[in-house]
Amino acid sequence: MNSIRVRLILWLTVALGASSLFVGLIAYQLAWDGFNRLRDYSLEQIAYTILQHEVNPSPVADQAGQYLSQVWNSDGSLRFSTRPEIKLPLQPTGAHHLDWLGEEWHIVTVTEGERIVQVGNPTSNRGLMFKEIRLWLGIPLTILVMLMGTLMSGVVADTLMPLDTLRQKILARAPSQLEPLPAEELPEEIAPLVGAINDLLGRLDHLLSKQRSFIADAAHEMRTPLTAIKLQAQVMAASATAEDRQVALAALRAGVDRATHLVEQLLQLARFDAEAMYAPMLQPCRVAQLARQLVIEFSQLAEERRIDLGLGHCDDGVIAADEAGLRILLGNLIDNALRYAGEGSRVDVEVRAEADRVSLWVIDTGPGIPAAAHEQVFERFRRLASADIPGSGLGLAIVREIVELHHGQIHLLDTPGGGLSVRVDLPLA
Repeated sequence: MNSIRVRLILWLTVALGASSLFVGLIAYQLAWDGFNRLRDYSLEQIAYTILQHEVNPSPVADQAGQYLSQVWNSDGSLRFSTRPEIKLPLQPTGAHHLDWLGEEWHIVTVTEGERIVQVGNPTSNRGLMFKEIRLWLGIPLTILVMLMGTLMSGVVADTLMPLDTLRQKILARAPSQLEPLPAEELPEEIAPLVGAINDLLGRLDHLLSKQRSFIADAAHEMRTPLTAIKLQAQVMAASATAEDRQVALAALRAGVDRATHLVEQLLQLARFDAEAMYAPMLQPCRVAQLARQLVIEFSQLAEERRIDLGLGHCDDGVIAADEAGLRILLGNLIDNALRYAGEGSRVDVEVRAEADRVSLWVIDTGPGIPAAAHEQVFERFRRLASADIPGSGLGLAIVREIVELHHGQIHLLDTPGGGLSVRVDLPLA
């Protein structure tokens, strides 16, 4: 289960268990050491009691695992032992640990005058006594672990509550509600997530607004050519002679061509509107090679319109681009120049490589565009040419969409001697 709540509780439980085990071992060792020090002190007290009262403890029938008391003379001879069968050797004055007959002994030896008293007992005896109290050592630790576990569960639930609240706010929204989510009083860890969501909502709202505007504009623009086609079809049907029908058929074909061109550009614009919201698939593209291909493709159209189309200065530069988009960009610029430059004019296509970019130039010697209208021509369905020149007013709008998609820039300049020069700067790969 890929749950933050479960993972937090799991890791906190593991950490709590490991730390509790570590603390428990330390506490056990400290308690055992303290217990041994206390028992050693008891041995010392017993030894001093024997010395002070000059008594010989009476042997006991069954003292296995109990205290062993010995009284020695200063010459090293054993005067008395409570357990004669255990011939524990005399130790120097002080506390000692001694392995004797396969068992560890704790021994305290004290000296006073001619008497030496040695008292000891085996570690096994202490272990049995400590066993009775070590259970009580675990009770506080167990209670602490239970309290900490309950507290951690509450803390995790309280910490993740802002996420639950955020989820409920998102679920409560209608699909059309794309306003930013409130980011006040959010934890620092969640605020960037909400900021990213708000950024996405803003881009979606922008995209939907553009789509609504696009649909409305497209419906308005399509009405005119479709109405013209309908009228031309009616005229053709009403024509009495073959000559009239040929004229009407030519007009009908021209209307279909205009509608087809409009639909193609609408589809291109819709595509790049959508791609602008995402990172395009950019691949290395040789601009000079693409420019040569398009000049060849448009050469027949230029010849029909009696326009001199040529390829000028052409550097070999490689950029990271969507090749299909770049083809549409340059194709629209050449098509616009051939459409509006006028008969007898000249159109040159150039590619200039610079230090950090490649510049595409489409230069014509036509009537040009007034400087005050340079920004207006990038608006959708905005046409400055006379009505007798067919067009949709979408060519430059599509070009700008593609340029922005490639993080480039487009400039409209006046051609020396008259005309329009379009320069598109695209960053090198």
